[in-house]
Amino acid sequence: MKIEIESLSKTYPNGHHALREVNLTIESGMFGLLGPNGAGKSSLMRILVTLQKHTSGKITIDGLDISRHRDKIRPLLGYLPQDFTYFSKLKTWEFLDYAARLSGKKRKKERAAAVSAMLEQVGLFEVRNRMANKLSGGMKRRLGIAQALIAEPKMLVIDEPTTGLDPEERIRFRNILSDLSQKDVAIILSTHIVGDISSTCNNMALLHQGSVAFNGSPETLIENVKGRVWQLEVDDAGFAALKEKYAIISTIPSFDKWEIQVLAENVPDYDAINIEPNLEHAYVYFMENNLNVALR
Repeated sequence: MKIEIESLSKTYPNGHHALREVNLTIESGMFGLLGPNGAGKSSLMRILVTLQKHTSGKITIDGLDISRHRDKIRPLLGYLPQDFTYFSKLKTWEFLDYAARLSGKKRKKERAAAVSAMLEQVGLFEVRNRMANKLSGGMKRRLGIAQALIAEPKMLVIDEPTTGLDPEERIRFRNILSDLSQKDVAIILSTHIVGDISSTCNNMALLHQGSVAFNGSPETLIENVKGRVWQLEVDDAGFAALKEKYAIISTIPSFDKWEIQVLAENVPDYDAINIEPNLEHAYVYFMENNLNVALR
């Protein structure tokens, strides 16, 4: 599976430029699309799954032009939108059976087997007879990924995959996607949560104001911030002073002190320890220093 995006732009009728000359190549495996709210991620996702048309540029999916071959491309797609909805009057298995029918599985026996296998895969088999609207938030999200996977897509697009999930559900969700990424499937995660990218994706792009600001591996982005992440302890007065000078990544209160991580070339006049950076550190550093986005 190979997706090629060339000079893609999207301008809405109100004049808003959601995407500007986007160029990306996405192949099988996990690809992360990171950026703040309003960066253009959802517009790109909706164009990729043929729910919107682009203004200019070109997209090919396994050699098929998305503008001319929508009927051939749509059977290849699986999509989990951020605002996934379900039919509240259907049981969990009934909703998934309905999604299977829409995907082209006409034979009842074939659908039943596919539905049972998918419910097992996403950990919902034990609640298959529960009404969909009675599922927990995490279970509803898993039902969403199940309906996206039931058609056995070659390209899976997921918008804000773990929004609203607790830590245990996030881990379960990521594991499902990691298992799937071992097959010949291109999985695109669009998110503003850095942890969703760092724990699952080998390649990524960072969108800012509709343009690609970075395209490469998470490790490459992290390399840019090595030696620039510091951890220190300060009192309330020191905390207030630090906020005026540096980008603060995390704060943990400890009795009458604050344990703080900051981004800086150096932190003079403080007893600071240089620590290994992660993708969140790299993201903040890149936004502040390359895109002049004030995050503190």
